[in-house]
Amino acid sequence: MVRIKKGDNVMVISGKDRGKTGAVEKVFVKKDKVLIPGVAMAKHHLKPSKKDPQGGIITMPSPIVSSNVMIVCPHCSKPVRIAHRVSASMKERICRKCQGNLDTKTQVTTKVKEKNDKS
Repeated sequence: MVRIKKGDNVMVISGKDRGKTGAVEKVFVKKDKVLIPGVAMAKHHLKPSKKDPQGGIITMPSPIVSSNVMIVCPHCSKPVRIAHRVSASMKERICRKCQGNLDTKTQVTTKVKEKNDKS
C-alpha cells in the first residue's frame, strides 16, 4: 500500500542516493514505486531516429521502491512516518512526531464513507 502521493516532499533513506530529497513526480501503485526527479538517475541509450538523428546517451530518473523513501514533514522538516486521523467525514495524513497535517492545500483529504447499519 503506497501512502505517498504525487507532490509530496520525500527523502531517500536507503540505496546509493541516500539522503537526497525531492518532490514525487509520479506514483506507480501496482509496482509500489515512486518517481523522483534527480534521484536514481539511469543512463538510457538512444538509437538514431528521425526525431533524434544523432542518438546518444541520456540520463533519466528511474522509479524507486516506495519503502526506500520517507515523507518530509513541512512543519518539523524531518523525515517522518505517516499516521492517519479520522474526523467526522475526513481522513487526513498526519506527522507522527509533531502531529502536523501532511496534506497540503493542493491535495484533497479523502472522505470517509459512512456505513449504513442494517439491523
